Amino acid sequence: MAAVATCGGDAGSAGSAVATASKSNVTSFQRRGPRASGTNDSGPRLVSITGTRPSVRNGQLLVSTGLPALDQLLGGGLAVGTVLLIEEDKYNIYSSLLFKYFLAEGIVNGHTLLVASANEDPANILQELPAPLLDDNCKKEFDEDVYNRKTPESNIKMKIAWRYQLLPKMEIGPVSSSRFGHYYDASKRIPQELIEASKWHGFFLPEKIPSTLKVEPCSLTHGYIKLLQFIQNIIYEEGFDGSNPQKKQKNILRIGIQNLGSPLWGDDICCTENGDSSHSLTKFLYVLRGLLRTSLSVCIITMPTHLIQNKAVIAHITNLSDIVVGLESFIGSERETNPLYKDYHGLIHIRQIPRLNNLVCDESDVKDLGFKLKRKLFTIERLHLPPDLSDTVSRSSKQDLAESAKRLGPGCGMMAGGKKHLDF
Repeated sequence: MAAVATCGGDAGSAGSAVATASKSNVTSFQRRGPRASGTNDSGPRLVSITGTRPSVRNGQLLVSTGLPALDQLLGGGLAVGTVLLIEEDKYNIYSSLLFKYFLAEGIVNGHTLLVASANEDPANILQELPAPLLDDNCKKEFDEDVYNRKTPESNIKMKIAWRYQLLPKMEIGPVSSSRFGHYYDASKRIPQELIEASKWHGFFLPEKIPSTLKVEPCSLTHGYIKLLQFIQNIIYEEGFDGSNPQKKQKNILRIGIQNLGSPLWGDDICCTENGDSSHSLTKFLYVLRGLLRTSLSVCIITMPTHLIQNKAVIAHITNLSDIVVGLESFIGSERETNPLYKDYHGLIHIRQIPRLNNLVCDESDVKDLGFKLKRKLFTIERLHLPPDLSDTVSRSSKQDLAESAKRLGPGCGMMAGGKKHLDF
């Protein structure tokens, strides 16, 4: 009985101690006090850079291309330290627009720009950048577009092209300015105040190379050497490589190179199949990618690949680029008047996506993509085949549509190949 009483007494004292501890909010996991050095208890944190976000797949730091729909196709954005190659359309209309979107996104986010060109002054390129769209204005543009596209036939619910119902929807709506990526008004120019507040460097080839220069035999053309030296100096002097830490908050260097590989750069790959400087461009890309891999920089290059005579050089250029996007414009082709493509201005081809910290790349499930330049917006959409609902369409026109559909790809070709028609 005494032992039981003793245990009961111990239990009672323990219960009172627990009650006292609960009243004083004391637990076994106590927060450590402030450090002697006066630093924060949370410890070091990852410094965030404006206009960037980490990839949900591999943690790679991403920036926006200036087109949210293109960011989605590339796996969330353009990875820092990579090269985006834009294969120019024949008349260089839409590729230059993507080039300007990339630069405008850098100005909006406060990134440092490096613009290189051989035929246009970089200062003039910045003056032609599109103006950023506010969220309210952007929503208004999309609402007007949806309203204009409504037809009496759209109210009739029909199950056609069932393959499109299984595909995920692309992001085409406006994005808040606090989020990743912005939309731009192609009909207006960026405010002069934003250009003056931005930090940029220009490389205009005619100003860097005198006309009386004697070109010596070298593995690289003189224009490529000058451009590599210019990029290297900017990266090292402003601390984008990390060797010389930036005094202010870390920033991103956006590099834009226009019409690379054209004869204006002193390269002859567009003129002859086996020229003297056939390997000059590939060596330039090899050195450039080495500079990007060790710095907080990202590069976009527009190149007239349709003028390059040697197909082996194109294959090397593709391998040395991380991302390759091709633009195919309908201007001057038979597709411009083809009713199959009446709602689009061209096709966009995602030829290569980078393999970052992975053995395989994240390829997009959407293969048939078309783009169109609206009154103010440049949009990328899935290429949908229009339904043939008219009984007055001639057999010849149906055959023309079928032949055109076969060129799109296996997806659209199977749906509109003409061999099996849908029953309504």
